[in-house]
Amino acid sequence: MVDSPLRTVLFPGRHHVLTRFQAHYLRAVLAGHTRDTEGDPVVLAEDATVVWAVTSANHRGTRRNPVPFHRREAAIERFALTEGIEGVVVGVVDVEPTPRFAELTVKTVAHETAGRRSPTPADTVVACSTAEVTAMYRELGYRVVPVEAGDDADPARPWDVLELLVAGDPTWRELAHPATVSVFDRYGLADSTVVICSDPVVGSEGGLTATREYRSYIAAFESAAERKWAQARPWVQPGRIVDIGCATGAMLELAAAEPTLHESDLFGVEVARHLFDECEHRKAQGAFAANPNTFFVQANVLNGSVFPPATVDTTTTFALTHEILSYGGGVAALHALAREIAAHTAPGGVWINSDVCGPAEGDRQVRLRLRTDDGAAADPVDLTALADVAGHLEGLSTRARFDQFAVDFRRHARVPFAFSTDGDDVLLRLADAMEFLSKVSYTDNWLSETHEQFCALDGAGWTALVTAAGLEVDPRSGAWRNDWLVENVFAPVAELLDPVNGEQLDWPDTHVLLVARRPETP
Repeated sequence: MVDSPLRTVLFPGRHHVLTRFQAHYLRAVLAGHTRDTEGDPVVLAEDATVVWAVTSANHRGTRRNPVPFHRREAAIERFALTEGIEGVVVGVVDVEPTPRFAELTVKTVAHETAGRRSPTPADTVVACSTAEVTAMYRELGYRVVPVEAGDDADPARPWDVLELLVAGDPTWRELAHPATVSVFDRYGLADSTVVICSDPVVGSEGGLTATREYRSYIAAFESAAERKWAQARPWVQPGRIVDIGCATGAMLELAAAEPTLHESDLFGVEVARHLFDECEHRKAQGAFAANPNTFFVQANVLNGSVFPPATVDTTTTFALTHEILSYGGGVAALHALAREIAAHTAPGGVWINSDVCGPAEGDRQVRLRLRTDDGAAADPVDLTALADVAGHLEGLSTRARFDQFAVDFRRHARVPFAFSTDGDDVLLRLADAMEFLSKVSYTDNWLSETHEQFCALDGAGWTALVTAAGLEVDPRSGAWRNDWLVENVFAPVAELLDPVNGEQLDWPDTHVLLVARRPETP
């Protein structure tokens, strides 16, 4: 079958890397020298246009999407100019996997071009090498040319070229189109891509863990922002203020509203793509308008310096360090963080760290008595197979929830979590007892929270760690106990007892507010 000449080549893809093969192939398509997936010749009109539908255009800084859209667009425009190909670039935002992906892409193209480009099966051929996506377009009636998938020589696909770059193989430059090489060189994208794709902390979609439910996480963080800021505010020094792990920027919004900090520059550093995007969105909505010198950076501080040496007056980390410990490489990663912060702190500058912490004498054996009458008794199950994880957990007694926690915490946090039983009582380390109790109510984010260790360092351990980095700890700061948790979370479901005589033990410290300064230059 030979149709009338087509006017559009729709080329969907993430397009992080453009290749020399793609240039050769598109020229062949436009010249009428290719066949579609059914073996029929494809004839294009002389004034045919390539519409580049750049998917995941709202993502950047992740393994799946290391290159921001505006740089991808720049490379495409340079590619089109170099090859003499008429082209239009349209950004398509990321969506959850859906069988309507092709339909949504076509509608986005029509909307973003104000109807000037409205692809239909009658006037458009789709260029696509991915079998699943090809099937979606064919179901809508589009003809498809297979690009790399239709070449017997099995040319390198764009993602193959990107992987060569990450692996340090210089042949990526030979396979990539000169337009991509030029843009990567001008903007340092090769180095940033290597860092992003080699990051041991961040997953493929830019989050710490695929099991995190971000809405509840954000709500919990923001609800505590005013309390945590009130704790930290007396120690904050004006100048350059950096909040590492800023989440949605709640702390910086409070800082921006402080009249005494109105001449300070405020920086939020966030590694998780979901949270960084929310920071940028809130900034666009005017949340930080009280201080226009508020900026956000998507970066992992463990990968290297974000700020020049001795240039930061105040660094804050709220509810961050336990995540670095859990996802970034244990206590060694915390030492690396402390060194990095010490290096960028100006003489006389301060680091304020607020987070959970372990109890003193964490290795001490205790008896943990948990309620058995507040829910069902049930053996641990594979929670990933359940549609309603929170509902299942909330239906368990506290004692049964402990058994489920032991299974999940060992698997996800990769720690021993040893214990024995005496009737319904549990005998275990004090630190392990507090690991469970600190998470007992986190049913909404259970699968994420069981990846995380809260109690690896006690107050004395934190003091030793920051001192080793060359900072001086303010003696007025240190570990403290959150009595609200004791009264509302721990005591209603648990008793902490001496393992021998059964006497009631005091609840230990649960948090740390550590203030550390870089000494003034002699």
